[in-house]
Amino acid sequence: MTTQILIAGFGGQGVLFAGKCLAYEGLFEEKQVSWLPSYGPEMRGGTASCGVILSDEPVGSPIVSNPDILLAMNLPSFDKYESQIVKGGKAIVDSTLIERKAERSDIDAFYIPATKMAAEAGVPTLANMIMLGKMIKESGVVSIDNAVEAMKKVVSAKRADLLEANVKALMAGYNY
Repeated sequence: MTTQILIAGFGGQGVLFAGKCLAYEGLFEEKQVSWLPSYGPEMRGGTASCGVILSDEPVGSPIVSNPDILLAMNLPSFDKYESQIVKGGKAIVDSTLIERKAERSDIDAFYIPATKMAAEAGVPTLANMIMLGKMIKESGVVSIDNAVEAMKKVVSAKRADLLEANVKALMAGYNY
C-alpha cells in the first residue's frame, strides 16, 4: 500500500516541518518513506509544499503529483492542488484561512480552523501540527502513538521546550 500526501501553504507555516514529522512517523512504522520539500525563493510568505510518500514497497519517485491526501494551509494552495487529488482522496483544509468548500464531490474534505485554534492556544505557529493531527485521525495512515514518538526525534534539542506544545497541538487536531 502506498499513500501520497501533499502539504502546502505559505512559507513560515511549518509545511516542511509537518512533512518531516510525517516522514519520521512512517519510519517508526517501518514503511518506505520519501520526503521532498519545495519552496520558492521568497521563503517566508512565499509558497511552500512538501510531498511525503509512505509505502510498503520501495518508492520509485519522490514526486507527489496526484496526492491521496492534501493538507491545504492557505487558499492559493487549495486552489492549485484540489483538482490534483485522486478520486476518493482526502483534503484537510484550514478553514480559518480558506473560506470556500471543496468544489469536488468525489473527495472527502475535512475542515478544521487550525490557525484560529493555534492562536487561541497561544501557539500561533503550530497550526501545522493541528492539521497533521486531523489528517492522522481521518486517514489512519500512521498511528497517533508513533506520531508522538516521531515528534521527539524531529523537535531539535535547541527547541526542546516546544516539544510539549507540538504534541499538544497534534492531539488537539486529532481530537477535533
